[in-house]
Amino acid sequence: MLKFKYQIMKTIIILADGAADEPIAELGGKTPLQAANTPYIDLLASKGKSGMLDTIPEGFKPGSEIANLSVMGYDVPKVFEGRGSLEAASMGVDILPGEMAMRCNLICIEDDKIKNHSAGHISNEEAEELILFLDKHLNDGKVSFYPGVSYRHLLKLNGGDKQLDCTPPHDVTGTPFRDVLIKPLTPEAKETADYLNELVLKSQELLKDHPVNLKRIAAGKDPANSIWPWSPGYRPEMQTLQELFGIKSGSVISAVDLIMGIGKYAGLTLIHVEGATGLYNTNYEGKAEAAIEALKKDDFVYLHIEASDEAGHEGDYALKTKTIEYLDQRVVKTIYEATKDWDEPVTIAILPDHPTPCNIKTHTKNPVPFFIYRSNEEGDEVQVYDEFAAEHGAYGLLKGKQFMETLFKVNIK
Repeated sequence: MLKFKYQIMKTIIILADGAADEPIAELGGKTPLQAANTPYIDLLASKGKSGMLDTIPEGFKPGSEIANLSVMGYDVPKVFEGRGSLEAASMGVDILPGEMAMRCNLICIEDDKIKNHSAGHISNEEAEELILFLDKHLNDGKVSFYPGVSYRHLLKLNGGDKQLDCTPPHDVTGTPFRDVLIKPLTPEAKETADYLNELVLKSQELLKDHPVNLKRIAAGKDPANSIWPWSPGYRPEMQTLQELFGIKSGSVISAVDLIMGIGKYAGLTLIHVEGATGLYNTNYEGKAEAAIEALKKDDFVYLHIEASDEAGHEGDYALKTKTIEYLDQRVVKTIYEATKDWDEPVTIAILPDHPTPCNIKTHTKNPVPFFIYRSNEEGDEVQVYDEFAAEHGAYGLLKGKQFMETLFKVNIK
């Protein structure tokens, strides 16, 4: 029987959510990764070893929940129980036996079509007022609502059946919302589907004249005039990263409840950074400094940056390019300069979880480029970091947990 040993050294994953893309005509046929000025990312790529990673297992859609579980080394078909239950962990909401959790977006509907998945990136304060308002008027003892960050919230249902066909709203902007309401996958799930769809319609009646939305409309902003529940599941059973890979201590840094929830189940310490928004205006410097401080005491840090993904969903290739440059100058540079002279060797890995091409404004299943830089090892022949250069890297094409196994240098004894 084969036995595996993991060699743990100071390691940080910088997860550039959705940064991978496809060639864009307006960028001269380059991707945002190719077009961006990224001297520090390219420096580390030239000193490290590159490859491609398939983060989406067969039969799963390319969501961030699936991709980040995969990047962290989990067997997704065995552990995945919906996005809502993962986000609940970050929010401190218990999922009890017999309860089902779902992500609950606040979205904008215009002319009966989904205009956007984020209600114009509604503020935390506005969104919390709306979610608490909905909980007051729709909580019938069966359903409850919990405010999260910006447009991302939680719905919990007693006795719900998770066998549902739910469409993420960021996948169907411009689509008539009635065409993509929840559908049951089994006859037994019809009652749950009907109940949730009725909640969507009731929310639209409640939200259309709410003062928060009237103020947003008067200011020329998109109203949050509907909820959109999706990704149902029960409480997951997940091993910690210590159990999987021998990581004695680790931290996760993100503005997104989903990532923090995965981190909590993974046994990581949750680090909240003031000013972290999940958008282009996030506190890059604060995240970088928090990562450096965490790495001083922990074996492992998972630093998640959401901004490129949101720019991709907006189809804004110029903004996406800028977010990648911000990542280089305000995160990667800071972390590299702070750690390059440490006595203890440091490993830095950079990768997206999935592509979010600007041309289609949603996720794809294509493998993502990655590199692993180790301060005590030689690199391969790849000199820059992008979707095409990484194909020629020493690691080739990896799948799922092979990335974490490679990152922590599995040795067979």
